[in-house]
Amino acid sequence: MINPSHNPSQAPDKPLRLGPRRSPLAMAQAEETRARLCAAHGWPESAVELCPQVASGDRIQDRPLAEIGGKALWTKELDAALLHGEIDFAVHSMKDVETIRPDEITIAAVLPRADVRDVLVGAASIAAIPPGAKVGTSAPRRAAQMLHARPDLEIVSFRGNVA
Repeated sequence: MINPSHNPSQAPDKPLRLGPRRSPLAMAQAEETRARLCAAHGWPESAVELCPQVASGDRIQDRPLAEIGGKALWTKELDAALLHGEIDFAVHSMKDVETIRPDEITIAAVLPRADVRDVLVGAASIAAIPPGAKVGTSAPRRAAQMLHARPDLEIVSFRGNVA
């Protein structure tokens, strides 16, 4: 944690350790977090060190996420690194953060929200998808929404990431 007596207009004595997941999206979020934090305080980028972590969800790739656990698959390693003092703070997509958090961990800041809409790839609209077509998703929520709109579609579960 940051020493409460520290003057935030001065760079910390040693770099603050920011722990994102190692994925390309998480690293981009971490770079943005570091840039915004350093700009807000007038610090050099070297004041915040990125310490990428590998999450269970990254290691287990052979099964759908719903079969192997919930949102903690993306955050439990970040939480453990925070609680063990290996990192000073973490960055992660709020959609994957569990609602009930450890008392020792505080969500201290949230970056401005990006476009929240899902993207349909391969068709101009849901109505333009051919009858009986297969639609792939890794999200049970998206599968349910798609079947609600188009019960004739076949939903195929798959794993993947932004990269």
